[in-house]
Amino acid sequence: MNKAVFLDRDGTINVDFGYVFKPEDLKFIDGVENSLKRLVDAGYLLIVITNQSGVGRGYFTEQEAVDFNVYLSNKLKQSDISITDFYMCVHSPQEDCDCRKPSPKLINEAIKKYNIDATLSFMLGDKESDVQSGKNAGLRSMLVTGEQNIVYWANYILANQ
Repeated sequence: MNKAVFLDRDGTINVDFGYVFKPEDLKFIDGVENSLKRLVDAGYLLIVITNQSGVGRGYFTEQEAVDFNVYLSNKLKQSDISITDFYMCVHSPQEDCDCRKPSPKLINEAIKKYNIDATLSFMLGDKESDVQSGKNAGLRSMLVTGEQNIVYWANYILANQ
């Protein structure tokens, strides 16, 4: 079985300016590339689980959100970092879907598709809904903050594999 680090996108990998979807607005959080590279080198799959309610709210299209994910992925590939997959909920909170975090649905889909052992895997996100989603899927889940950022949690994960 595989092990994975599930990651929220905005506020965890890249700076969250609010409804980020334009490639020119991509700004990686300091230390993210090195941290993700170390996780990949340690054998973790990297899977992004992201709520993109801007689509459901009509701020941008689903294709623009997909294009941003492709752009982000290609930028990381320049540092030999491969994102295994992106899972996206494009609904607004008012749509009452079953895929919006804190639902574990998207994580569970990835666990099944990539034969992931949840007990060896982690969820990192900057909102409580990210953490709860990971917990709901049986992952060890951590809240990303300014002090306990992705660098902090990557070090923690690598020290506690």
